[in-house]
Amino acid sequence: MSEFFLELFSEEVPPNLQKSARQDCLENFKELFKERNLSFKKSLAYSTPNRLIILFEGLQKKIVEKKQEIRGPNTSAPDIALKGFLKSNRIKDDQVFIKKTDKGEFYFFNKPENSLNTSSFLEQKIPYILDKIKWKKSMKWGSYELTWARPLKSILGIFDNKILKFKYHHLISSNNSILDKEFEEKRKNFSNFENYNNHLKKLGLVINNEQRKKIIENTILKIAKKKELIVDINLKLLEEVSDLVERPSIIVCKFDKKFLKIPKEILVTSMQVHQKYFHTLDKKDNITNEFFVVANNKDIKGFIKSGNERVVEARLNDAEFFWNKNKSQNLVKQVSKLQNISYFKGLGSYFDKIQRMRKLGGIISDELLISKEKIELSASICKVDLISDLVGEFPELQGIMGGYFAAEQGFDKEISLAISEHYLPLGPSSKIPKKKFSVALALTDKLDTLIGFFGINQKPSSSRDPYALRRIALGVIRIIIENNLNLKLKELINYSILLYEEQGFKFKNENTKKDLLYFLFDRLKYYMKEKKIRHDIIDASINSYSIENLIKVYDKAQALNKIIDTDIGIDIISSYKRASNILDTESANLKSELSGTSDPGIFKNDYEKNLYKKIHDLRKYFTGLNRDENYLITLNNLASTKTIIIEFFDNVIVNDKDAIIKKNRLEL
Repeated sequence: MSEFFLELFSEEVPPNLQKSARQDCLENFKELFKERNLSFKKSLAYSTPNRLIILFEGLQKKIVEKKQEIRGPNTSAPDIALKGFLKSNRIKDDQVFIKKTDKGEFYFFNKPENSLNTSSFLEQKIPYILDKIKWKKSMKWGSYELTWARPLKSILGIFDNKILKFKYHHLISSNNSILDKEFEEKRKNFSNFENYNNHLKKLGLVINNEQRKKIIENTILKIAKKKELIVDINLKLLEEVSDLVERPSIIVCKFDKKFLKIPKEILVTSMQVHQKYFHTLDKKDNITNEFFVVANNKDIKGFIKSGNERVVEARLNDAEFFWNKNKSQNLVKQVSKLQNISYFKGLGSYFDKIQRMRKLGGIISDELLISKEKIELSASICKVDLISDLVGEFPELQGIMGGYFAAEQGFDKEISLAISEHYLPLGPSSKIPKKKFSVALALTDKLDTLIGFFGINQKPSSSRDPYALRRIALGVIRIIIENNLNLKLKELINYSILLYEEQGFKFKNENTKKDLLYFLFDRLKYYMKEKKIRHDIIDASINSYSIENLIKVYDKAQALNKIIDTDIGIDIISSYKRASNILDTESANLKSELSGTSDPGIFKNDYEKNLYKKIHDLRKYFTGLNRDENYLITLNNLASTKTIIIEFFDNVIVNDKDAIIKKNRLEL
């Protein structure tokens, strides 16, 4: 058993490309080894901005191919098929023979037992595996034909402590690695991964991605604790910065306290999204002027610290200028400017969109019993921040900045909050709007978007969803279910389609409503699946109700999912099955259909009477139900029939000789 170790050194590869490349490369090697029955004990893939590293431990030294009979083309096939078979297997005419099978006569040849050194096999296959890496973005450079994420400089290949000699495009493999990207002539020879890893550690390089993440996170939290600061580590940002460095070093920086007057979201976005910094909070959850920078080297002379502080200062100066300028620009007076901003081809401008939203929001406000005027006003100004300098600089803040502008200009708190939250939720598990005005505006915006895009046939395909319509539809489902709303969705969709028609937009898709309802049901299925509800329960609940009953569908599915594997669930199913099986068998033989009305006057024993009384009690319970039905109580009531049903079946012969009694018992 031996070690296979590969390092590909290139110019700096962006984090998002690193992750997919190391996963792709490792999986491709695993697949190759599986095809050739090459066993190994352990496999690893690491990456830094400059290095892609693949490691297999305990890999077989030889590939042994057992003797086997290889089937070729049918004897009736054209001559070219046989020639192709001979060529692909590198054999001559006299090595094949004809053999009869169940499917006809075929050419065969006996492939002898063969063994191949794994090192030779790797030298032959590594270039092929490297070409299979799927880069989302790649480049060529110079006159070379090789496409890679960034220029590839060097390849180190080792198997069983020896060099793997192969050529990959213009590069020839070796046993040495570049130690410093700034000085490529600094190289060192290695014979195994352990020596390689230990030497890089001495130089301060950490090649293990998970180790880098832990070092960064633990160091930030340790410094923050010492300074009595709070850092809410953004995991996505942590993942990204850990792939931006290979010598992680944490530097504490500051910006001028005057910028703390700017809305918190601007500061966070500027630091976190644009500069990849970690912001800090005080014990009262207020943002502070200190932040953490993850650098690739120790900042002995303080140049990295001062450089990053200058960058933030410049960005925040711009943000402060835009904030002071934009917050005083009258939102209502700027509404007409939205006529100059295209919403989407075939769906008009943003001005057209807010006119539709005003009317649709008015209908939703009636259902939620809230002020129609406030919703119409919210809808009118909710998109105005799109023309602001701040949203131009920080697109992530659309909606949020609109809420701040509205608050600064004295609009009602409910209106400001509705504007800032109308894009929510932003993901499958992110925050949803809870206040009624926020709910109304968020639903209005999402429904208008879905209907418009479905109307012009821009629906998601199985693999593509460029306009995030799945996320938007899931947002509609979550807002309705998690706020326990009973909305007439079909009517809202019909009205929204009418609003588009009133503006002169003609939809290409004649089945807009039908397609959208199906799509919403599909998102509901996804939502319930994420809640760990059984797939058969999801299907049963979806098929039982229309889209108007989203709450019923979800609540019943959740209640059933909760008890299905408990004693109560088992009792309900066993009771139902026993009766259902008899009915399925016997009802087909009856001359008249069963109506479910039995005559207690001809009952022969107490078991029939007891079951009849229980059914009567259940009927009273169900007819007295209202919208506030407790589904667990309902299921408990159904489960309570088990004893009486068992007693009935144990003591009563349903298929009585008397046809009238038999039918009466089947009715029961």
